[in-house]
Amino acid sequence: MIINDEGGIHMTLDQAKRGQRLYIASITGDTVRAQAIRFGIFEGSEIHCAEKLPAGPIVISKGKQEIAIGRRLAENIEVQPA
Repeated sequence: MIINDEGGIHMTLDQAKRGQRLYIASITGDTVRAQAIRFGIFEGSEIHCAEKLPAGPIVISKGKQEIAIGRRLAENIEVQPA
């Protein structure tokens, strides 16, 4: 978890807690960004951390869609609490 210059809290998606509502703050890497965009996830999107499976994917919901995001991808998606 990082506290930025504006006092906002940023963390990566793999650090989110189940049940949290989040905004996507940034996505690092062109390949990761392209994968996220295919899922409909981009900077500014509001998501909900629906489930975190032990040593497995993070399940997020966006609208009526649920998406399982692998840990490696989630480590490159920076989020902040909504």
